[in-house]
Amino acid sequence: MSGQTVPADFSEHMLDLDEDEDLEVFSKNTSLADGSPMPNSPSSMVNQYRLEDEEEEERDAQTKDIFITVDNPESHVTALETFIMYRVVTKTTRSEFDSSEYEVRRRYQDFLWLRSRLEESHPTLIVHPLPEKFVMKGMVERFNDDFIETRRKALHRFLDKISEHPILSYSQHLKVFLTAEDFSAHRKQGPGFLSRMGETVKAMANSVRGLRSRSEEFTLMQEYVEEFSNKIGSVDKVTQRIIKEQREYLDELKQYTPTYTQWAESEEDLAEPLKGVAGCVDRCSKETEEHINHMSEVLVPALHEYVLCAETVKAVMRRRDNIQADYEAKNEALASRKVDQEALQEEVDGLADRVEQANNALKGDWSRWQDSMRTDLKSAFICTAEKNVDYYEKCLAVWESFLLSQRPEPREQRDMEDAA
Repeated sequence: MSGQTVPADFSEHMLDLDEDEDLEVFSKNTSLADGSPMPNSPSSMVNQYRLEDEEEEERDAQTKDIFITVDNPESHVTALETFIMYRVVTKTTRSEFDSSEYEVRRRYQDFLWLRSRLEESHPTLIVHPLPEKFVMKGMVERFNDDFIETRRKALHRFLDKISEHPILSYSQHLKVFLTAEDFSAHRKQGPGFLSRMGETVKAMANSVRGLRSRSEEFTLMQEYVEEFSNKIGSVDKVTQRIIKEQREYLDELKQYTPTYTQWAESEEDLAEPLKGVAGCVDRCSKETEEHINHMSEVLVPALHEYVLCAETVKAVMRRRDNIQADYEAKNEALASRKVDQEALQEEVDGLADRVEQANNALKGDWSRWQDSMRTDLKSAFICTAEKNVDYYEKCLAVWESFLLSQRPEPREQRDMEDAA
């Protein structure tokens, strides 16, 4: 049955950092006499980091030969289901592609197919994670605007990471995903189901048997990932809890403004300062809301992405261990001389090569993953720091402007001094 296509009415919370450029911060140490930022001011430090990031991005763009974007989501409604289709646009100069530009539509299940195929083909490479099937807990409307936009960004990031990978970006599965007009023939029953079942059974067997020995290098990797997973998981949970508390604070703040406004109506002598406080609270409420949205859209996704990444790396290490355990078991059987020596020797040699390939693949991807992780998290932290500075400076300016408005006029000041 053909589906009805409806453009998804989604809104992206774009942050306008110039919205309140008219605000002035009256603190004495925020700028030099000529108005330029102090060398060690937060603004100058942020600008320095931003310049470094822009230079690095420009260098990467000059060497990159494949660019992929995910945008323009559409809701598809059929008698059986409702799902979102995303436009995937590819621009490339690679010779293995027949054209320099492609445009296809893919749904979430198609992205799952691609990731599963990449993992099957390269079990000890770190394939960037996809967002969970349901990103937002307790969400009433599955396909609301925020959900669609959150998922779109995550899917775009997934393909961007794959396109930057020196091995995965040349996968035939990726090429099919990016170029095939009729993709249903490739998906069929489901991506790599039997293969995953086989890996699961083998993993269970190997976990019982265990490894005879794991090199110290991979043991240290495993310990690092376990510790990283615990730390990033804790930071992710605390950050989400802080945002929840800030939303509660914002709700209280919004109730604060009308209270001062109503009070001003019954206090003639205090009417002006009460209205001033109400205005300040209202302005700070808006800044607080923007600050919360920024944390939700920048910091939380970055943290949660690497919570998922940690689990991905753990799975890769388990697959590497499975390959080694399989080799050790066959080698032990060969040594016992209870089997066909010639046939098993060939299998053991093949497994030895596979172990070496798995080790080399993981070691190469390990350094690449660490560099990417540190770059991504550093960028998220700097962006959050920048927004924190911006938020507190704006709120400070609001209250300082109120204080200035309450200063007595020079004549009034002299009258007060004379009266004293």
